Amino acid sequence: MRASEMRKGQTVKIDGKLYAIVDYQHVKLGKGGAVYQTKLKSLTDGSIQNIRLRSEEIVEEAFLDKRTYEYLYSSGSEHILMDTTTYDQITLDDDAFGDGAKYLKPNSKLQVSLYEGKPVVVTLPNTVDLEITDTPPEIKGATATNQNKPATLETGLVVQVPPFIKLGELIRVDTRTGEYLTRVK
Repeated sequence: MRASEMRKGQTVKIDGKLYAIVDYQHVKLGKGGAVYQTKLKSLTDGSIQNIRLRSEEIVEEAFLDKRTYEYLYSSGSEHILMDTTTYDQITLDDDAFGDGAKYLKPNSKLQVSLYEGKPVVVTLPNTVDLEITDTPPEIKGATATNQNKPATLETGLVVQVPPFIKLGELIRVDTRTGEYLTRVK
């Protein structure tokens, strides 16, 4: 495809590397012709790069196969996932998840994007419900001053929670920011 046909969210292959288009804009330079100033996120390491492309340049579009997987269990730094349609299992290491491994609970559904049969992007759900396994007792009067306290969750993740949260409660955590959202009834 030509650079002028790019859209946000598309996946492209430039110099043998996969990138997701985060942003682009048409820029008219002083003497030369117009170019597209693109902001690309590398799918392998997550780095952001700015690349200029002429509108007539050809960019290879990469088509990703998105599938739903179910997280089964972890063994050391390896995580076992199962395709929900074919029941095929794959093993991914900690690098594929980044900090996301702390949000994994057995039977959680994940979106895995595959390129040429190899997993390149693992997308977690926006929120997960986790049980509190350790937190200090409630502090009287702390609600007036809005002080948060640390709470350890069943996956080992530590988040800041309001003082009224007790041991054994189920809370909802945002996987994008790592913050407490609400109690789950």
